[in-house]
Amino acid sequence: MVSAGDFRNGVTFEEDGNVLQVVEFQHVKPGKGAAFVRTKTKNVLTGAVIEKSYNPTAKFPTAYIERKEMEFSYEDGGLYYFMDPETYEMEPINASDLPDNFKFVKENMVCRIMSYKGKVFGVEPPNFVELQVTQTDPGFKGNTATNTTKPATLETGAEVRVPLFIEEGEMIRIDTRTGEYMDRA
Repeated sequence: MVSAGDFRNGVTFEEDGNVLQVVEFQHVKPGKGAAFVRTKTKNVLTGAVIEKSYNPTAKFPTAYIERKEMEFSYEDGGLYYFMDPETYEMEPINASDLPDNFKFVKENMVCRIMSYKGKVFGVEPPNFVELQVTQTDPGFKGNTATNTTKPATLETGAEVRVPLFIEEGEMIRIDTRTGEYMDRA
């Protein structure tokens, strides 16, 4: 059990059948009246963010989120299969449970799978990936004075903006959190 007075950023707890994670918290002690804890919480299963105030003595059951490193194996008919490196068991995950930045993940990359009581609710791809540019327009010499970019298609099918000097066949590093080009690999 965790009390609202012990809330810190990242604490997960259960309330009314929902699993919530504290994003922000503030202990408020007004001049008149009782103290309270103002929080901004995120529902880890749906992603909804809620602002709510709690009595500091209110108690909630602690929710334990399991985070496990698993290797992306293959996709088959809307299901993405991840392999547990210890047991070699395959875990199918529906395409609707994958984040938008999963488009940068290719086969055999290790991702972090998050689950609560056996139900997978999130997949975190690696922060940085190295991918090959499969299609882009040729750059022009001397056009480097401005910070101009052009579209490029990667080996996973994702499209990103890259500098003019990047050519087809080059390996580049992508930040999956922002979807932006970082540098040549």
